[in-house]
Amino acid sequence: MTPTRINLDDYVHSGEGANGESFFHRDDPSIMLKLYNPSTPAESAVKEFETSLKAYKAGLPVPKPGNLVTDGQRMGIRFERIPGKISFSRAVGDNPEKVEEYARRFARLCLRLHSVHLDTTQFSNIKDIDRDLLSENPFFSEEEKIRINAFIDASPDADTPCHGDLQFSNAVLSSDGKEYFIDLGDMAYGHPWFDLGMVLLTCIYDPEDFIMETFHMNKQTAGQFWLYFVKEYFGEDADPAETEALLRPYAGLKVLLIEHYAGTYFPHFHKLLDCILK
Repeated sequence: MTPTRINLDDYVHSGEGANGESFFHRDDPSIMLKLYNPSTPAESAVKEFETSLKAYKAGLPVPKPGNLVTDGQRMGIRFERIPGKISFSRAVGDNPEKVEEYARRFARLCLRLHSVHLDTTQFSNIKDIDRDLLSENPFFSEEEKIRINAFIDASPDADTPCHGDLQFSNAVLSSDGKEYFIDLGDMAYGHPWFDLGMVLLTCIYDPEDFIMETFHMNKQTAGQFWLYFVKEYFGEDADPAETEALLRPYAGLKVLLIEHYAGTYFPHFHKLLDCILK
C-alpha cells in the first residue's frame, strides 16, 4: 500500500500521545492527521489504517478513515475530523464530579461495540493474537506459557469486536454528542472479557502516578469510574468484587500487549495471572 506524500506545513499541531502526534489541516477543517513516531514501523500504520477501514465499514462507532500518508519520514493516517474531540479520561479528569455520568456513558458505548457480530474473515481472533504474543514473550517460563495457553483455550469464544486496548483514553466524545473509539490497531474479534480486562487494568491495577499522568485523574476517581462502569455494563445488581475476580486474569493477559510494545518486564501485572499460574 503506497502512502500519499503530504507537506506538514499544511497542518497545525493539535496534540500528542504515546504513539505519535495529531494535526488539523490548515485549510480543510474536516481533516485530522495522525502522524506516528519515527520509531513506529511502517507496518503498524498500515495495520491500523486497514483495521480502521474494516471497522468503519462494519458500522462500528469509529472515525471515518481517509488515506495512508507520509511526510517523507513518518507514516500517518488522515481521518475525518471529530468536532470538539475530548477523551473520556480527559472529560473525567476535568470534571471529576461527573465521573458517574461518563463511566456509564462509556459502558453503554462498550455495550454497543460488544453487541455487533463481525465477519470473522475480516479480523484476527483475539485468542490467536494473545497466543502469538505469549510465544514471543521472554518473561514467562515454558511451564507458565502452557498454563496461560490452557486458560486462553478454555475461555469462551464470540464473534464480537474486541478493541484490543479498551481504556478510557481510546474513546472520545464530540461536540455534536457523538462517541467514537480511536486507536484501532489492535482490534480483533472475540469474547468481551478479553476487552474488559483492559478497563479493569487501567482503572484498578495501574499505578497511581501512571493513572494521573496518562488519564488525568487520581486513582480514587479511576476506582469510582470502574464501580459505575460495572453497574452499567453488567447490571445494577452486579457485584464489583465478583466482576473484578472474573476479569482479573483477563487484565493479566494485557501484560502480553504491554510488554510487546514496551519490551520491559512488568512484575506487578504478572501477579494478576496468579490464579492461572498457581
